[in-house]
Amino acid sequence: MRVLVVEDNQALADQLATALAEAHFAVDRAADGEEALHLGDTEPYDAVVLDLGLPRLDGLSVLRHWREAGRAMPVLILTARDGWTEKVAGLDAGADDYLAKPFAMGELVARLNALIRRAHGHARPEIVAGPLRIDTAAARVTLAGQPVRLTALEFRLLAFLGHRIGEVVSKTELTEHLYAQDFDRDSNTLEVIVGRLRRKLGEGVIETVRGQGYRLAAGG
Repeated sequence: MRVLVVEDNQALADQLATALAEAHFAVDRAADGEEALHLGDTEPYDAVVLDLGLPRLDGLSVLRHWREAGRAMPVLILTARDGWTEKVAGLDAGADDYLAKPFAMGELVARLNALIRRAHGHARPEIVAGPLRIDTAAARVTLAGQPVRLTALEFRLLAFLGHRIGEVVSKTELTEHLYAQDFDRDSNTLEVIVGRLRRKLGEGVIETVRGQGYRLAAGG
């Protein structure tokens, strides 16, 4: 899953990026509203963390533009502790959730995971495909009750397919959602990751649909 962090406070942006990377997200960053506007318009994010008090263009204006342009990615806004008017304005502009500063990083990660799940129609944090279970909240995978150790990239790929279980996802779309903007996106790397997952999970879990992409089999 790929997220955009929009925060002009360098220290907080660093903390957010670190916490999200540790939770196996691919993270892009923007330090002002104009950069955020451009990235949100041109890159396919699974969720956005958006501070409202931004230089060059405020967060509310960015959010309104995205929604008016039909950008539907979940947006979690960051507000001042006593900024109830900001919260209301943000929700009215199309935000999906908010957190007041200061906040616990664990809560932010949990809320983002919940927003992404809901966006894909999943009410529970666990995605089940036969004997395969993907716990998106804990970033944990089990097969027939046994834990499976995955790298961050392997988990991101599997979780993305899990959110679209039974659907064919193109290699292009997978690549766009697996890697941050500054990552060297080599299509061969995707095939290597799928190969590793098949060795760990079995050949029948991730299906190749020739000429179209990959699919996580609903039966596992």
